[in-house]
Amino acid sequence: MKHYDVIIIGSGQAGNPLARKMAKAGKKVAIAEKRLVGGTCVNDGCTPTKAMVASARAAYLASRCNDLGVHIDSYHVDMPQIKRRKDAIVERSRSGNQESLENDPNIDLLFGEASFTGPRSVKIKLNEDGEELHLEADLIFINAGNRTVIPQIDGLDEIDYLTSTTILDLEEVPEHILVIGGNYIGLEFGQMFRRFGSQITLLERGERIMSHEDPDVADTVRHILEEEGVTVHANAHVTRFEKTPGGQVLATVQIGDRTEQIQCSHVLIAAGREPQTDALDLTAAGVEVDDKGYIKVDGKLRTNVDGIYALGDVKGGPAFTHIAYNDFTIVWRNLLQGQDLTTEGRPVPYCMFTDPQLGRVGITEQEAKQKGIKHEVAVLNMENVARAVEVGETRGLMKAVVDPDTKQILGAAILAEEGGEIMSVLQMAMEGGITYDRIRYCVFAHPTYSESLNNLFMKLDN
Repeated sequence: MKHYDVIIIGSGQAGNPLARKMAKAGKKVAIAEKRLVGGTCVNDGCTPTKAMVASARAAYLASRCNDLGVHIDSYHVDMPQIKRRKDAIVERSRSGNQESLENDPNIDLLFGEASFTGPRSVKIKLNEDGEELHLEADLIFINAGNRTVIPQIDGLDEIDYLTSTTILDLEEVPEHILVIGGNYIGLEFGQMFRRFGSQITLLERGERIMSHEDPDVADTVRHILEEEGVTVHANAHVTRFEKTPGGQVLATVQIGDRTEQIQCSHVLIAAGREPQTDALDLTAAGVEVDDKGYIKVDGKLRTNVDGIYALGDVKGGPAFTHIAYNDFTIVWRNLLQGQDLTTEGRPVPYCMFTDPQLGRVGITEQEAKQKGIKHEVAVLNMENVARAVEVGETRGLMKAVVDPDTKQILGAAILAEEGGEIMSVLQMAMEGGITYDRIRYCVFAHPTYSESLNNLFMKLDN
């Protein structure tokens, strides 16, 4: 049994910086990674998908640049080159992270699967030779992340379906992708591959795509996708898959009260994520999980077992890279700087990288109604934004939810080109207590997207 000061399970966006901070403080750190350094964000999530979104946007712009007076006779999508570019970006990020861990004398990077053997001890089965290492530490941090939920559908195990990870390795444009799931992963990949040239049919089990967003925002996104040729079905789910003699996939689909059969070349499973806790043997440590397998933590990321923490997606809640990173900052400042920070009340901004982007922070209009919060709503369509007209991207809207008495901004949804950047302006206002009436008359540079926040809040008369 080898003793360390700190054991970290998972080298994601909380685990890596935490290992470096602990090592810098003189702690001896073991970090176990069963697959690739960098976690989902670097290898399967943000980094590769946004690289491919950029390629898809280039194809979209090429297809409509005639409207701007620039004529392109023809173009073609080179999937092998798109993949090479994506892989190079991922490799640069991954290798940089790995080198920083391997070059630190206070860090031992171990590639293998970790499981608990007690409240202070961990077993790591090494990938290379299957050897088992037994470690113990006073502090253990779990940053094991999530994985794709594979739904129970008759015949699914008989077809070669895609996930958000395996779709990244395609080197040919699929003929027709059936996308299972109408939230961010399904929408981003659906639009991306439609722009590459695939036929896309998207199925959402609920009443509408993006059920956590306001209906007007979700409906606008759906209209944008349908305008680009994506077929969207709500209240829809697959009851059976089967292979055709020609190598295609035949899906029996229930859409409302009717049954249809859809033939496609590929199926993308994007129906949600689940925590990677089953292999950790948390019962050996006495760590509690909820009914979905997520690790229970308090506001300081502590589990019910003293000295064991959970950070990032594995603890449930918002599954975003920036939340995992913020988990890290809370933990290290509390443990190494003696601060008393918690996750309570922190902002949860996020951005969906469809095109146009959706940037969101704070509460939605429907949440305000459900909670009985007094509010007013301002909406400005992007077709009324000067910058949007000038660059030729007028799809989308700006929306803000405000308190009419205090004039505080309670939430915002910006569906626009650079929607995430515009949302961040409002987030900073919310963080600093800047009221919407001040933004209404603030001097912004012209012509920028943020300048139209003036006009957004002009929609409120008081």
